[in-house]
Amino acid sequence: MPIHILRGVLTPTDSLRRMPFWVALTLTVALVVADQLLKAWALANLTACTAAPCPPPTPFIPGVLDWVLTFNTGAAWSMFSGSAQPLALGRLLVGLGLLVYLFLRPQNRFLTVVLSMISAGAIGNAIDGLRFGKVTDMIHAPPLSAITRALGQGDFPIFNIADSCVVMGTLLLLIGSFIADRKARN
Repeated sequence: MPIHILRGVLTPTDSLRRMPFWVALTLTVALVVADQLLKAWALANLTACTAAPCPPPTPFIPGVLDWVLTFNTGAAWSMFSGSAQPLALGRLLVGLGLLVYLFLRPQNRFLTVVLSMISAGAIGNAIDGLRFGKVTDMIHAPPLSAITRALGQGDFPIFNIADSCVVMGTLLLLIGSFIADRKARN
């Protein structure tokens, strides 16, 4: 019998007690507030690069994370640049749609957390797009840039808490679905 390293990990197919909507709403609001507070701090305390030479990164965790203020009018890796308003509306619809889904169809803990993270990320960046016509980014990860440069893709994009919520939530959703699929086959 194989040893399951991830035994006990909650997956989308687990028939566990469904989480009340207030959990999803509280998590989403907390993450959006954290995102907006960090963005406000970055705008008040960091200098954006508007012309060369750019200000040097401000170390947060030396060699791991730096603060670098930048703005994005598109999506990840500056795709769809100049489309902040339509992207913001799409993000807002996705974020609110996920909350409506969790309200109408309560899910287990795993899905509640994951979908709340994705919702918070979408709403956090939608707020920026609607308010400013651009998304405020400030987290720079030199180790991630080293990897993307080694792959010939340049520096890893500067990001924010909302971006992290969307990416981590999506990765967890994929991992959970692979685990669920594997359990279903065994």
